[in-house]
Amino acid sequence: MRKSASITKSKPEQRVSRQEATVRVPAPGEGKRGEQGYLGYLLRQAHAAVRLKMERTLADLGVTSPQFAVLTMLNAYPGLSGADVARLTFLTPQTVGVIIRNLDRDGAILMTPHPVHGRIQQWTLTPRGATLLKACRDRVLELEKRLVTGLDGKAEVTVRRWLAGIAADLQDEA
Repeated sequence: MRKSASITKSKPEQRVSRQEATVRVPAPGEGKRGEQGYLGYLLRQAHAAVRLKMERTLADLGVTSPQFAVLTMLNAYPGLSGADVARLTFLTPQTVGVIIRNLDRDGAILMTPHPVHGRIQQWTLTPRGATLLKACRDRVLELEKRLVTGLDGKAEVTVRRWLAGIAADLQDEA
């Protein structure tokens, strides 16, 4: 069966001005970037905003968000291996390797061999690393205060439990 001429005939192109073709992208908090959005997207959007603000906050100290995360975890759990740090900071082992080399070179962390498994390198903060972390932490705590603006103590606990619960629940499936 042959298609009719009206189906196969090319239609003249319609010209659309640039203004008509431009779609307005909603700002954070609007449309699907707001309360109507998917929770996963909203979490990612919030994470991106926090990370950018943290990067800007720590820039003049010469510290990136991933470096801050590594310093924080080594302070909380001294003696971690690079692989452990990667898992705790959600960074690749390769990225952590670069960060560790740079922090070691700068005298912020110190490597000691594992007492039983000599090939495993354990990392701890040096006094210089602790001082650097404190300077970073003072700035990041200001950002943390902004994050809880508008939440009372009970609501903050609820949000923290909710976020930690998501991580724990979905980790089992990863």
